[in-house]
Amino acid sequence: MFGGEPVIQRVSFSLQPGVITAIVGPNGSGKTTLIRALLGLVPYQGKIEWQPGISFGYVPQRFSIPASAPITAGEFFLLKSASFWMPRQDFLDHLPHELDLVGLNRKVLSKPLGQLSSGQLQRLLVAWAMLNHPDVLLFDEPTAAVDIGFTENIYAVMRRLTEERGTTILLISHDMNVVFRHAANVLCLNRELLCHGPPALVLTPQELKRLFGDVAFYRHDHE
Repeated sequence: MFGGEPVIQRVSFSLQPGVITAIVGPNGSGKTTLIRALLGLVPYQGKIEWQPGISFGYVPQRFSIPASAPITAGEFFLLKSASFWMPRQDFLDHLPHELDLVGLNRKVLSKPLGQLSSGQLQRLLVAWAMLNHPDVLLFDEPTAAVDIGFTENIYAVMRRLTEERGTTILLISHDMNVVFRHAANVLCLNRELLCHGPPALVLTPQELKRLFGDVAFYRHDHE
């Protein structure tokens, strides 16, 4: 609740391990608040249960840092190391692989974090979230402020993570074509849970109208 008013209510669902679940809904429907509640970042009423020992990675919708911030991209990654000053060699050896997955050269590690472009910073955040192979990844519109090439790249990476690592992914997206192509399940949210299930079954014209109002939606069945 914010200001005494509930942001979202009557929401109940479970996540399937190793699949992509998308959260869709209009602006202000509580999508980001739901993800923050799942991570324990905002107060909530009710019960959220995760399996013991589950690890998380999170890419927020917005992340800004002053251009003068005295931290490089490499130092930012070291915050995830067991020891900032003496990181383990296997940590350092694995880092270029995660950078390569999101299309970043290791040279970016020497650049000040605040001087990266918005697209570079977004790619960096995705790599940072994936670094320690978390069990669950939560993405709040991960392709905001990036080009179409990275958009296709990151969704391909998500599929690889579910197939090769068994990662569970919860994704906020406004792109219905992305939801249909990549998500196995979808949560329809507008202050409460309106529908839940496979996109092809639950995202009917009637449900989309109930969710977004009078809108037109055209599905393109091509790669």
